[in-house]
Amino acid sequence: MHYDQCKTCRRLGQKLFLKGDRCFSQKCAMVRNANVPGPQKKRRGGAPSEYKKSLEEKQTLKKWYGLSERQFKRYVKETLAKMGKVDDVSAELIRKLEKRLDNVIFRLGFAKSRVQARQLVSHGYFLINGKPVNIASYQVMKDDAIAIKEHKKAKGIFKDLVNELKRKEIPAWLSLNKDKLEAKTVGEPSLDEVKPPAEISLIFEYYSR
Repeated sequence: MHYDQCKTCRRLGQKLFLKGDRCFSQKCAMVRNANVPGPQKKRRGGAPSEYKKSLEEKQTLKKWYGLSERQFKRYVKETLAKMGKVDDVSAELIRKLEKRLDNVIFRLGFAKSRVQARQLVSHGYFLINGKPVNIASYQVMKDDAIAIKEHKKAKGIFKDLVNELKRKEIPAWLSLNKDKLEAKTVGEPSLDEVKPPAEISLIFEYYSR
């Protein structure tokens, strides 16, 4: 799993921070060897085709959020269906992806990666408004209260979490009580704050072909 994630970053030519703390260390594969995996072929001159560029942008964002092709395509198609009904479809897509429960858990610092966050959610570690939710794709809403189940806080995975969170910068649309390990959604994620590693317009072009 870890090896495949490293190859994903190398193949796409940028760090997607898929492995948590390791990505910030000298052990990161992009630090040690940023070359595309596999035999190094002589590159042809000229810019990549529009199709290849849009495919790479799609792959980058899909991998960043850790989604399958089917899942990611559904989010894009649902967003495209709102064309003309929302001010900015790029911002709308990012809002949908950011408000997934697994992503929110990652953004809060309760997990070191989105993959780990998805595993914790599926194993029933969290409460939304006091009720257990184990669906990674669950869409949080404004004013939702998010908490780690009390009996789960003693798990080894959360050892030193309170201290780690003191160094964690939380997105402005989320509010976190770092001592109680409780959070609340206080706004909406913005495109400017998220700074996705892909050009969203090219992703829409890819699925509109």
